[in-house]
Amino acid sequence: MTSAADEHRTVAGGFTERVRGARPGAWDDPAPVEGWVARDVVRHLVEWFPDFLRAGAGVDLPKGPSVDDDPVKAWTVHSDGVQALLDDPATAHRTLSNPHIGELPLDQAVDRFYTADVFMHTWDLARATGQDERLDPARCDRMLQGMLPLDEMLRASGQYGPRVEVPEDADVQTRLLGFIGRTP
Repeated sequence: MTSAADEHRTVAGGFTERVRGARPGAWDDPAPVEGWVARDVVRHLVEWFPDFLRAGAGVDLPKGPSVDDDPVKAWTVHSDGVQALLDDPATAHRTLSNPHIGELPLDQAVDRFYTADVFMHTWDLARATGQDERLDPARCDRMLQGMLPLDEMLRASGQYGPRVEVPEDADVQTRLLGFIGRTP
């Protein structure tokens, strides 16, 4: 089993490739999330997670420039800060507390809620910026298998759109994307 730090390093690395690979003019291109453009995918990750960490674990991440001014640098500062947190041996002994999820070891909370979000949004950024949309099939399968039993709860959370029907014999990435409400 990989550590939360290793998982983030791999997943964030894939997202970083898409961030760095985006043409400067692509940041305002439409993303697959209704009402978002490419820079909004980065904005979402850079903005929600620091508040989640601060409120639940008293952790303050380094703050980079605004996504509007420099999406690449905003992401890099943010991602490097998350990686430093996960690489810190003390993180394994810290707890995140949240009224919706209870208490979890901090590294597990980061992995479950944030790294998984980065993984799914990698496809959104790739699609918006015309880059390689392929995601790791084994990771897609693990995520899909973990989410299927939570279907009703996930839909009720408002974090996922209506499920998009895909062929039963579709590859696992297509099935995961359809499950989270994306049209692959």
